[in-house]
Amino acid sequence: MLEFGQTPSQPAATDLIKEGGEATFMQDVVDGSQEVPVIVDFWAPWCGPCKTLGPMLESAVQAAGGRVKMVKIDVDQNQRLAQMLAQQGLPLQSIPTVVAFYQGQVADMFQGAQPLSEIKAFVDRVAALAGDGGLSEAIEAAEAMLAEGAVVDAAQTFAAILGEEPGNAAAYGGMVRAHLALDDTDQAEALLAAVPAEITGAPEIEAARAQLELARQAAEAGPLAELQAVVAADPANLQARFDLATALHAAGDVEAAVTELLNLFGLDREWNDGAAKAQLFTIFDALKPTDPIVLNGRRKLSSMIFA
Repeated sequence: MLEFGQTPSQPAATDLIKEGGEATFMQDVVDGSQEVPVIVDFWAPWCGPCKTLGPMLESAVQAAGGRVKMVKIDVDQNQRLAQMLAQQGLPLQSIPTVVAFYQGQVADMFQGAQPLSEIKAFVDRVAALAGDGGLSEAIEAAEAMLAEGAVVDAAQTFAAILGEEPGNAAAYGGMVRAHLALDDTDQAEALLAAVPAEITGAPEIEAARAQLELARQAAEAGPLAELQAVVAADPANLQARFDLATALHAAGDVEAAVTELLNLFGLDREWNDGAAKAQLFTIFDALKPTDPIVLNGRRKLSSMIFA
């Protein structure tokens, strides 16, 4: 199990993908699919499309983070097994043929070369057959802990989830936010640097990145009262307005920070290469899309842009 403070790692390919055959078919596929779906790739060395499909399928299975496994069967080396399965209704006369088994039964299949998007959709569909093993409930519990201030407990729960499913974006983002709540920005940054490629663009990861950036800014924020005085004395001081917004956010007054940035955008939307709009988007990304601050802020910004 992953320990709090460690960086998650992907399951070893050898744990998820293996070569199979007649002697191991019952163990690897029929028995192996009782809890975790197993995708069987029937291929042959002379099959051109197989050489393209196989690596893409392996990549998609690996990206599923253990929710599905894969067995590769060379039909030339396992002709009797192929004949037996064909007699049971599997159309193995044409390859590549990819068959998903769950609880010992055929659950889904396709034949021939497929685009990567279709392969990923197939693997996701198959992986969903077994549900998530209660991981959604565990994430909800961890989020509640984090909201209540039980940060270490939340981090340990997120770590346990990642131990089961290293590619879980919600748990990964939660782990980053837990470290930020503990003021451990270095570990949060290390976690984000190690995000698996398949989830790097997930909303939960984008939100964690935005929160890390805001935490870094908060550490450098100027004194709130002094900045308020500067802006009151010189409303045209755009840098002071921007710094005030940063200080307001660091103090926890997110709505006031957004208001200040909107005011700055209204005065000069191009100032500092559009810094006000960029900062607004960073704040929006760090919050939930349904947060009233995000909804109101985006509406006001849009009305200003298209006015």
